[in-house]
Amino acid sequence: MTPETVSALALSLRVAVLATTLNALVGVPLAYLLARRRFRGRALVDLLVTLPLVLPPTVTGYYLIVLLGRRGWLGAPLYAATGWTIAFTWYAAVIAATVMALPLLVRTARAAIESVDRDLEKAAYTLGRSEWRTALEVTLPLARKGIIAGLVLAFARALGEFGATLMLAGNIPGKTQTVPLAIYTAVSTGEQTAALALVAMLTVLSCVVLVAAGRLGARAA
Repeated sequence: MTPETVSALALSLRVAVLATTLNALVGVPLAYLLARRRFRGRALVDLLVTLPLVLPPTVTGYYLIVLLGRRGWLGAPLYAATGWTIAFTWYAAVIAATVMALPLLVRTARAAIESVDRDLEKAAYTLGRSEWRTALEVTLPLARKGIIAGLVLAFARALGEFGATLMLAGNIPGKTQTVPLAIYTAVSTGEQTAALALVAMLTVLSCVVLVAAGRLGARAA
């Protein structure tokens, strides 16, 4: 375990945890809105959320650069006001992982929410519960297994994110280099032993996440 490997592993875990947290805060409410509400622009929101799932990660990364880069639509005003840019920082890796993992959470959680019996929600309404209280006390608890599955998928996707991260955050050792980027660097430079060790590490970590998710889902059942 070289210092570079430890740094890449620590950054990957930090990025995956933060990206999953952001996805939970944004993705679960978004999944609920798409599953239970009809509003103008709903199809467009659904399309934008799903696009990162089907676009090549480098294309999504390019869009993020256009949006958040130093000369981007949002990045340029931020840089002009503060002299700071998101691009090529570890924050950029978190944003890239969040965007790439969001579709998996939203689609999984949405399917789980849509499977909840509407009659149970109507019963809660007759007892005086508001829509949001019903969502918190009835809908989301009944859909918890799907939501947990979506969060696990989002974590695994964020942990293995490569293309969009490379575009927006770069591949700077000790700063923005995650485990997938470290594997890419090791293979590119012919360091097969290091690449094999990193691949094995990421595989074991992914297996641990899936096993833990299975046990967590069983407890929630």
